[in-house]
Amino acid sequence: MSAIYNFRKISDLLACAGQPREGQLATIADEGYKVVVNLGLADGRYALKDEANSVKKLGMEYHHIPVIFDEPKMDELASFIELMNKHAGEQTFVHCAANYRASVFTGLYLFASNQMDEQQVQDFVDEIWRPDTVWQDFLEDGIDFVQEKFKS
Repeated sequence: MSAIYNFRKISDLLACAGQPREGQLATIADEGYKVVVNLGLADGRYALKDEANSVKKLGMEYHHIPVIFDEPKMDELASFIELMNKHAGEQTFVHCAANYRASVFTGLYLFASNQMDEQQVQDFVDEIWRPDTVWQDFLEDGIDFVQEKFKS
């Protein structure tokens, strides 16, 4: 699994990473993952030709929430958190092109589910990348959004 770009195992039930190659999808399935969530764009230069079909053929459930890198939206985060809550007891693999979108969304999900506090979310993201202004603002606004929508 460490061969997958920017792979991070968070727990026995959750990991996030950059885009796996076609052959790495079988490894993800072999490791017991049941759900794959793709936050990248289907037509991006890193995207697989038909990831949804490849994942389904391996017996995993596939979900795609395309997040435009320069325009992340709170409704996408809300959809992601709701999806993650639905699959909370299942081994889930979250990815995007480089684990930038995935790390922020996953960190905010972990905050929403009381598995990380605000500083731990920031530290988790900082281990993977240094967010630009768009993503740092989204992360900070996301914490407020999560507190208002998911923690009240």
